Amino acid sequence: MGIFDIFKKKPMVEPRPLFYDIVCPYCFSKFAPDEVVFRAAHSREDDEDYALQEDEVLNRYRERFGLDSVYDMEAILRPGDIPVEHHIYSDHVLLGLNDRYGVMTRHRLCPRCHNELPVTSGKVPSNIISIVGASQVGKSVYMTSLIHTLQHSTAEHFNAACMPLNAEISRRFRTMYEEPLFERGDLLASTQKEKMQEPFIFQFVFKDETKPPLTLVFFDVAGEGMVDEDYLGLHGQHIKNSAGILFMVDPLQIRSIRDKIRIQMGDEPGEWVSQYDEPRDVVLTMFGDFIAYEDKGKTDIPTAVVLTKSDMLHSLKDEDGEYIKSNSNVFNNMVHRKVLDKAEFENIDGEIRRFIEKVDRPFKGTMDVYFSNTAYFAVSALGSNPVHQKMQSVVSPIRVDEPFIWLMYKLKYIEGRDEA
Repeated sequence: MGIFDIFKKKPMVEPRPLFYDIVCPYCFSKFAPDEVVFRAAHSREDDEDYALQEDEVLNRYRERFGLDSVYDMEAILRPGDIPVEHHIYSDHVLLGLNDRYGVMTRHRLCPRCHNELPVTSGKVPSNIISIVGASQVGKSVYMTSLIHTLQHSTAEHFNAACMPLNAEISRRFRTMYEEPLFERGDLLASTQKEKMQEPFIFQFVFKDETKPPLTLVFFDVAGEGMVDEDYLGLHGQHIKNSAGILFMVDPLQIRSIRDKIRIQMGDEPGEWVSQYDEPRDVVLTMFGDFIAYEDKGKTDIPTAVVLTKSDMLHSLKDEDGEYIKSNSNVFNNMVHRKVLDKAEFENIDGEIRRFIEKVDRPFKGTMDVYFSNTAYFAVSALGSNPVHQKMQSVVSPIRVDEPFIWLMYKLKYIEGRDEA
């Protein structure tokens, strides 16, 4: 070490906060760790405060999703009603209470919806990723393909595991989404606007214990809701409190290429719908709901613009690359290992930016105005276009995890390097 090296400034390391605000992965409310409430670990018939009872707050939440009400629940305990000396802390985060009978509870609940919080809440950042997009863009199919890919390959490449938050979510995901698509080749039905889907919550847990788990919350909002201001105002809280956004765009939403794809595909059958929402309409609705209230009227939430059904772009490719080149990387799957391959990412990002600029300039311009931290991707959740709601070949996802890996990079979970 040279003498002058001694005087070089060391890079500033941001001090770790004593605790982090919690974002509830069920209702997406944001609050400090000391605002939590607890569910008692026992009940008593001789004390009405501790008797089994209906939890009206939890049942209001369940009603929104068409779930049955639950009765005979243990009592809700509020930290303010229990002496401070009976509060149990770990790393400055309130994790438990000893109640008046000396019985300890660690069942921490969200104060707004009374669902149980993940164990790490408050100790690590609540990083939530939302899937956003208009109707018919295939959010449910993409979510299924992404989680399947994360669990079966991506997690291993990043020395991690991707797990559902609890057994109920695991069962629901497997029976309603994964088995129909990956085992039977059945396309998933569109999410209905009047039928809210309870969030799917997964944790991407790194084997390196110094890295906090990344909580993946896929809130399958019906696409129609993304252009309905009242609906978005009611259920769009998850977007505002997200750490990252996956913004889905279907090539068939873009009027200028929809007819061209239809002509090129000729009589080849596929899945078409008569009505599509313009991508820009979704952005404008999001702007009115929350972006307008951000500093400078922009959001800096990292946003991956994900062009879905990339297998359909085969019908637009040519040597000149008017829309897309015949040898485009879009059509080849890419596996990122340990780091984000920046050279590969920049190639795809640049190509899809140019494509969107050409085919839907109003949408691209709107994104540039309201979002300060974007990247562009192309994915195929299935690998081919289904016929009559049925896959004609094995589901073979293409690049489905790349937007998620970029979000991990932006959230400083992984590094990026030029691997080429």
